[in-house]
Amino acid sequence: MSGNDKRIRVGILGASGYAGAELVRLLLGHPNVEIVLLTADRKAGQHVGEVFPHLAGHGLPYLMSLSDVEWSGLEIDIVFCALPHGTTQDIVAGLLHATGRGLVDEEQVGLISSLKSDVKVIDLSADFRLDNLDTYAEWYGHPHRAPSLQTEAVYGLTEFSREEIKSSRLVACPGCYPTVALLPLVPLLDAGQIDPHDIIIDAKSGVTGAGRALKENMLFAEVGEGIHAYGIAHHRHDPEIEQELSRATGEDIIVNFTPHLMPMNRGILATTYVRFANAAAVEDLRDTLERRYADEPFVGVVPEGVAPATRHVRGSNHCLIGVFADRIKGRAIIVSVLDNLVKGAAGQAVQNMNLVCQLPEVTGLQQVPLFP
Repeated sequence: MSGNDKRIRVGILGASGYAGAELVRLLLGHPNVEIVLLTADRKAGQHVGEVFPHLAGHGLPYLMSLSDVEWSGLEIDIVFCALPHGTTQDIVAGLLHATGRGLVDEEQVGLISSLKSDVKVIDLSADFRLDNLDTYAEWYGHPHRAPSLQTEAVYGLTEFSREEIKSSRLVACPGCYPTVALLPLVPLLDAGQIDPHDIIIDAKSGVTGAGRALKENMLFAEVGEGIHAYGIAHHRHDPEIEQELSRATGEDIIVNFTPHLMPMNRGILATTYVRFANAAAVEDLRDTLERRYADEPFVGVVPEGVAPATRHVRGSNHCLIGVFADRIKGRAIIVSVLDNLVKGAAGQAVQNMNLVCQLPEVTGLQQVPLFP
């Protein structure tokens, strides 16, 4: 079967959240995908068009509770997990036929294990992103429940892990903040052009990054007409960013990362402050990033003097990067932007699915950004 003819049967667990809905939207335009399973415990029994009217009229399956899925005999190739953090490990263990060590719900695992053994999992949660199990327990408040699977999970920042992703059965998609921070920083650290111990990341996100569940601090009156910092000096994406920067440098890295909530639906803008190393200059940083991403379909460096904005990537799988000289001698300012629901979540997940399924990486992801 050629790549153009390949049919991929897909299930989405957690389809009533923002990332799950974005997965549905993107996959409806994917020429190789058939969506055969949608779960959403809080919306079980409803048609997806009732929950998201913009997704009505496409013959999608009804939303169902995860506990009601008849796994036995279900023909499925790819499972996207868009579930809340801390709920995915048992499910993935069942999907990948992991045995009991550390699992808390053996009955559920046993039921899911009746699924065919060659299914692949693309996980959008944080449950398999961190290599160190003690670090996971420290930041997420409970021991890792599928430690045997963590050792084989591939951190799915596509531009840096293509070959590993292609052969993986469990891809842990990065968080939105780590994606927007790592794409500009890793090549510069690889090139030795910035000081790894002097990195400040100031990032701002739309409210969809906080999920769709009702929360008092997400009410319009709490979010609109203002901006506020949160997770100051202790955000769960800290260890993820530091893990990957440490991997790039071969030494332990600690960054100064502060996220802010903006009164907008989607988008992330990160302003990152760095100090030059090894006599580098701003032109060297720009040249390194331009060469690194020259052939990348979804990451680009904007022309000198242009400041990328979230409206330049809205609805697309793109990340744009700008590089500027700081007024402070020996420093540079890097601005990077992406759509937190696409390149920061569902789009990157589809990009990784394409690699796992040996399809052209851009399939189903060539939407031009929405403007304004």
